[in-house]
Amino acid sequence: MTLSKDVRIYVAGHRGLVGSAILESLQEQGYSSLITVGKSDLDLCDQHAVLSFFKQEKPEYVILAAAKVGGIHANRIYPAEFIHDNLAIALNVIHASHAHGVKKLINLGSSCIYPKYAEQPIKETALLTGPLEQTNEAYALAKIAAIGLCNSYHRQYGSNYLSLMPTNLYGSKDNYHVMHSHVIPAIIRKCFLAKFVSEGNVEAIRKDLSVGIPSDWNISSDEQLLVCLDSIGIRSNQLTLWGTGKARREFLHAKDCALAVIHFLQYVDANQQDRCYNIGTGDDLEIREIAEIIASIVGFSGTLLFDSSKPDGTPRKVLNVDRAHEMGWSHSISLEDGLKSVIEEYRIKGPEYAR
Repeated sequence: MTLSKDVRIYVAGHRGLVGSAILESLQEQGYSSLITVGKSDLDLCDQHAVLSFFKQEKPEYVILAAAKVGGIHANRIYPAEFIHDNLAIALNVIHASHAHGVKKLINLGSSCIYPKYAEQPIKETALLTGPLEQTNEAYALAKIAAIGLCNSYHRQYGSNYLSLMPTNLYGSKDNYHVMHSHVIPAIIRKCFLAKFVSEGNVEAIRKDLSVGIPSDWNISSDEQLLVCLDSIGIRSNQLTLWGTGKARREFLHAKDCALAVIHFLQYVDANQQDRCYNIGTGDDLEIREIAEIIASIVGFSGTLLFDSSKPDGTPRKVLNVDRAHEMGWSHSISLEDGLKSVIEEYRIKGPEYAR
């Protein structure tokens, strides 16, 4: 049964990629009592502050989309922050939901919870059946713990807490930081920069690099600017990306993920058998193929190279989404249509959301 449009729904992480898509979709569907709060006003790693917030705001439903996220580089450099912050966020929000009588919680995880060499497509039952991919192990462990928290509260208290495991996401308000972004925004930004370099368009390069670059980059002169770009594989008519290009990945538009969250919030309850569901398309491509599609849409016609000395991560990762389909949800945005949309947005706005 559809929820009343005036129920109090707290969207944790409403400014992020998936959280913003969830908030927008809830608003489009007419939900009027949505609760949001920014990082500057509520530190989700602070248990006392989170409990006080729940006591004051009294949410009836909670969508836990807040997380510390990043690509392979960020996960390798900052593993302590990734495991600490994500554990703290999950513990505090899930416990506060229990302590203050939240009727239902949707916990958003990640497909990185599954073993590196899990049988493909990956079923939910593959969880904890083998070693994780080391490059994002810290993040994955925190997300696995969050699933365990939801399951434990359900077993002990009957709490209606569900965990959804989205595949790799992309969409509006993505993180386009030069060093810390995920694969699709990273390739989009690098393709635009490579295009500008190939065209000799220094003005466009400087406009693009006005946000979301390492603090130690010195781009005061055109020569130094090109040196910095060269350090991340961007040269005239040539772009070098991490890995072999042969790793296979599945991608889901954040809008589709948002609609999955709302569907499960409205229609699916936790039970003894199923409390965790994969959310994806069930289709995958090689990173090389995805890069070629993006380069074509952006208009970069130079050479794409791959640096095999850099890690690929998991060789292949595509989800089995049969359970979600059985519950009445499936994706609607094709990868090519989704990429055209976000690339056009980047063309107009640039890396507005880089962080």
